[in-house]
Amino acid sequence: MNTYLAEFIGTCFLVLMGNGVVAGAILKNSKAAGAGWVAICLGWGLAVTFAIYAVGDISGAHLNPAVTLGLAIAGDFEWGQVPFYMLAQLSGAFLGAVLVYIHYLPHWKGTEDPETKLAAFATGPAIKATFSNLLSETIGTFILIFGLLFIGANQFTEGLNPLVVGALIALIGFSLGGTTGWAINPARDLGPRIAHYFLPIHGKGSSHWNYAWIPIIGPLYGGASGAIVYNAVFNNGYGWAFWGVVGVFLAISIREIIRSKK
Repeated sequence: MNTYLAEFIGTCFLVLMGNGVVAGAILKNSKAAGAGWVAICLGWGLAVTFAIYAVGDISGAHLNPAVTLGLAIAGDFEWGQVPFYMLAQLSGAFLGAVLVYIHYLPHWKGTEDPETKLAAFATGPAIKATFSNLLSETIGTFILIFGLLFIGANQFTEGLNPLVVGALIALIGFSLGGTTGWAINPARDLGPRIAHYFLPIHGKGSSHWNYAWIPIIGPLYGGASGAIVYNAVFNNGYGWAFWGVVGVFLAISIREIIRSKK
């Protein structure tokens, strides 16, 4: 199988299973309705695990533009393949969201709240605060990439790696996901948001494009930062990129701390 097709299929499976858990937990008249945050976090963790099992040996199972960017910065992936991986991931995420829509077809009309319908596709903030939301996505994705790199530096029993990565995804959801829904993956948010915009969902409301840039920029910056800091800490790569990342993060953090006191 072609590596780009593998990324397409893997990301499609990821979004179908992950957003499928969310849809089941929040849509009216679903037998899983009310399953809650624990089910969603575990479901996403398992979705990542089995998507990696599906295509990991073919494409490396990035399934996430932030992962692709982070690995390229870390020197573990060819830059020439980056845009094609990202396009495959975005396309796969779009198809995965369309399949979720089809699977839960009778439930959209029964669910009155437009925000709930959007939540089955894309992420959104618990409290709208632009830079804080951006920080949340940045920090969550930083931990993802930093974690993937130090997981890769360890030796596990054959076949165990996907379970460890899935556990990391669930852990990020449990600990850091409550602020923005932990997209930590531009394709996972943008592909389904585009699907939400175009699909004939009954009473769907806005796709909230004014927020859509946050789960794109935050994860990409967080992914790049995770790789840069990992290289600095473990490979003594304390160059301008490291200090630039630290400076931007501190500037945004200090701004938000001061703003929160007003």
